Amino acid sequence: MLPSAHCAEPSAGPLDGIVVADFSRVLAGPLATMNLADLGARVIKVERPGTGDDTRHWGPPFSATGATYFESVNRNKESVCLDLADPADRKLARSLALRADVIVENFMVGGMEKLGLGYEGLAAENPGLVYASITGFGSAGGAALPGYDFIVQALGGLMSITGEADGGPVKAGVALVDVLTAKDAAIGILAALTARRSTGRGARLELNLLSSLQGALANQAQAYLGAGKIPGRMGNDHPSIVPYQLLQCADGPLAVACGNDGQFARLTAVLGREELAVDPRFSINSSRVAHRLELVELLEGVLSSAPAEIWQAKLTGAGVPAGQVATIAEGLNFAESLGLGPVIDVRNPAGETVGRQVRHPITWTPPLPPRTQAPPALGADDKAIRSWLSAD
Repeated sequence: MLPSAHCAEPSAGPLDGIVVADFSRVLAGPLATMNLADLGARVIKVERPGTGDDTRHWGPPFSATGATYFESVNRNKESVCLDLADPADRKLARSLALRADVIVENFMVGGMEKLGLGYEGLAAENPGLVYASITGFGSAGGAALPGYDFIVQALGGLMSITGEADGGPVKAGVALVDVLTAKDAAIGILAALTARRSTGRGARLELNLLSSLQGALANQAQAYLGAGKIPGRMGNDHPSIVPYQLLQCADGPLAVACGNDGQFARLTAVLGREELAVDPRFSINSSRVAHRLELVELLEGVLSSAPAEIWQAKLTGAGVPAGQVATIAEGLNFAESLGLGPVIDVRNPAGETVGRQVRHPITWTPPLPPRTQAPPALGADDKAIRSWLSAD
């Protein structure tokens, strides 16, 4: 079984002293705030009494302590249940907002304003507030559209370039647009906190899933904007580089990525087909793209003589990027074998280990020991937070 990385006592962290009021739910907002929590911020998650965040009930799978979906994006947080339809609880929510450095919310457009928790009203009393709103399609023409990752992948173009060329469109294997939006939100919040040091003022940040997706389309979007080419599905092939795809070996596929002509020459040497590196059809990348099918047939003719594991070792040893298709478990074990310590233990308030999670991906020098508080039970911090918010 994959061991967990060593979990030292958490340090204060670079965001120590920053208070984040998390009025978001599901994935994009909670992942953004967990990133801040991992870096030392105090994140107070506001949840509905009785039910809490939707993802507390999204399962199976369930771990010993709850839905794994919820647990994946809510560690290092406190939970308070506030009924925002109740005037007394709404007053407490406003008190939290006025004490916060950061608010993250993903209500429907106008929802926070109806509760007296909109940016303009809060910023008048808390001018240093950084207020991040996450929607599916923005606050203008798409304000009424619900923001589901799957729908954004469809409408935003990602599914049109994902899947086999002769098959139907396919979504990514994770809610990728939510994850991208969470990363964008964290970047924006950190930038706004940095700017606040010199200006003393916060900012209103608006993020939407559609813009985060399209910002991540990178070369594929630019192929259309710069050259008028609308990309389509190519399976595991790369539109501009060959070979940069899965190639079939004796027992299954191997990912091979030749990013330049030198790597291609080394590939042909390992395969004993050095003549391909000087063949006019294949000697430079643009020619290889034009003759993709011919080249792939020749390469797979050799690769089919041995298992993928053998070819991976030979190609990697020669400086040619190559790798077998792994499961998530195998991927985590590979990261562990490289000394990356991909997994941490998380602990309950009593200090008992109650689960394991993928660690925050940044490694710090000097070391920043990970914060390892398990995701909170619903309303776990009600008493303490209500007392704090009620105090003058």
